[in-house]
Amino acid sequence: MTIPAGFLLLMTGAAQAGQEAAAAGVLNEWLGQLNGFLAAFLFFDVWPGEGDFPFIVAWLVAGAVYLTVRMGFINFRLLGHSVAILRGRYSRPDDVGEVTPFQALTTALSATVGLGNIAGVAIAVSIGGPGATFWMIVAGLLGMSTKFTEASLAQMYREIRPDGHVMGGAMEYLSRGFHELGWKGIGKALAILFSILTIGASLGGGNAFQVSQSLSAVKQEIPLFAAEPWIYGFLMAFLVGV
Repeated sequence: MTIPAGFLLLMTGAAQAGQEAAAAGVLNEWLGQLNGFLAAFLFFDVWPGEGDFPFIVAWLVAGAVYLTVRMGFINFRLLGHSVAILRGRYSRPDDVGEVTPFQALTTALSATVGLGNIAGVAIAVSIGGPGATFWMIVAGLLGMSTKFTEASLAQMYREIRPDGHVMGGAMEYLSRGFHELGWKGIGKALAILFSILTIGASLGGGNAFQVSQSLSAVKQEIPLFAAEPWIYGFLMAFLVGV
């Protein structure tokens, strides 16, 4: 008895779909366990009582306070100087680099303003009330010292390639900075971990979430994107690449 080819194709497709669904279920379960472990550690309440004070928030605030004091309140002391740099007062045509100070600022803001500064503020106010705004302002002022330190380290440990391209960032000063301290292995491990987490954050918290949210709004006006969402994703990828 000969089995029709169409039936074989149907059975093969069903088997593949079942395998993909099983693999997706295993991956989802594993990621759920990992997320639960990280949440239990990062969001551990370090100040029991009324309200929550997660460990990750305490760590960031403590680091920002230390750097503010260690740098001599740089976030207030050199605010005018930073504005002068942005206006190009200290720029020279023969300076090494690929972008101007203002372009560097706008690039940094493009990666900062968004999920945290817009959506995060709205969520914080809805949960904590208007008083949350005050603490966000305080955290922002202290965070200026953290940002200054990160940017300064990136400049100190940046690498200029023979073709003129500049390589810098946390992965550079983590690996090279710890190497100078005699902790080469730790620095390299932290640099690799930072790179992996950055890729995950950019794909999940950045590209995937923002494209998905914009698609939800656009597809109401353009039915084609509702029927074929991959076209919208391809269009966004093309525009970002350009």
